[in-house]
Amino acid sequence: MSTPRTATGSSPDPVTTAPGPGGTPRPKGRFASLGPVGLVLAGGVSVQFGGALAVSLMPRAGALGVVTLRLLVAAVVLLAVCRPRLRGYSRSDWGTVVVFGIAMAAMNGLFYQAVARIPLGPAVTLEVLGPLALSVLASRRLINVLWAGLALCGVFLLGGGGFDGLDAAGVGFALGAGAMWAAYIVFSARTGRRFPQADGLALAMAVGAVLFLPLGIAESGAKLVDPTTFGLGAAVAVLSSVLPYTLELLALRRLPASTFAILMSLEPAIAATAGFLVLGQALVPLEVVAIALVIVASMGAVRTQAGRGARSRPARDS
Repeated sequence: MSTPRTATGSSPDPVTTAPGPGGTPRPKGRFASLGPVGLVLAGGVSVQFGGALAVSLMPRAGALGVVTLRLLVAAVVLLAVCRPRLRGYSRSDWGTVVVFGIAMAAMNGLFYQAVARIPLGPAVTLEVLGPLALSVLASRRLINVLWAGLALCGVFLLGGGGFDGLDAAGVGFALGAGAMWAAYIVFSARTGRRFPQADGLALAMAVGAVLFLPLGIAESGAKLVDPTTFGLGAAVAVLSSVLPYTLELLALRRLPASTFAILMSLEPAIAATAGFLVLGQALVPLEVVAIALVIVASMGAVRTQAGRGARSRPARDS
């Protein structure tokens, strides 16, 4: 059985006819790339709607309280749905899922600390630098460095071309969230290979929830159990954690970490588009150019990977 390439090594390209998880056949040709790409984009849209709801919830529960509710409710939902078995895994398997949970908790905590200090747009733009850096480090082809550079230009344009007037602590938190996002990508891929279905995700979410619960209680206390606050937190958990993390974990089983990381540069573009469609926030010409750059970069990365898989498929099929 072939496995997707991660940032720490490589194996046959995910565009393949070999059986997928659970023994189900994988689609051939371009559909093998279009499938995981669709999962990533759907996850991005879900995250943006969840993020908007989370920002509105912060005055009620605080940044740490929102993260606690998000992780806790997501963990309960995933554990109930997946019912992961706890036996039969090696120490290395458990180490991977624990680090995955720590990365998720840290990514969420640092990001919400950032948006509490700087605007959402620049925060997302700075956070995306983590996956972009991963795409350059993980890639073994010069063309992928070009796509990453093009996407990087786009996210800087979307951030207004500079961050000089931003709170230094907020910038630091956003960059830290980006580093944890890169770690999330790597350990999500590893977890997806070691645990069936979304079992590893459920266990990692539980790890993150347990780690963050004391912080949320310390900041928000009884506010966390207020029915309205808890209900909104549950909605944030589903939109921002359960759906996107599940979709991304499934995508990473068939999509290289380097290509996935470049696709993550679409997050600021999705946020800007959602702001225009839902909130009526007009796009200035510079933002339109930025969106075009990140879309072109993402499409180029996917087409490059799909073309590489198509060229190598006959050798594997022989």
